[in-house]
Amino acid sequence: MVNLLISQLRSLDWGWEVGMAALAWLLIPLVAAICAGLWAGWVGRNRKTIEDDTELAGYTRFREAMERSHSAS
Repeated sequence: MVNLLISQLRSLDWGWEVGMAALAWLLIPLVAAICAGLWAGWVGRNRKTIEDDTELAGYTRFREAMERSHSAS
């Protein structure tokens, strides 16, 4: 019985198409993992942040401008 199964497996002539199909199915998750890594790197990058001093200076200028516009009328 075992010899019969082995002889049938040896008689199968798998061409290179089967190997290429297996390679393609292995490359799909590999490409997906590479894309996921690139995306994670892009999302996790350090972005330039605005300093608090700049924000507070802008708010002070805005507040002064609003006070001048109300006092003029």
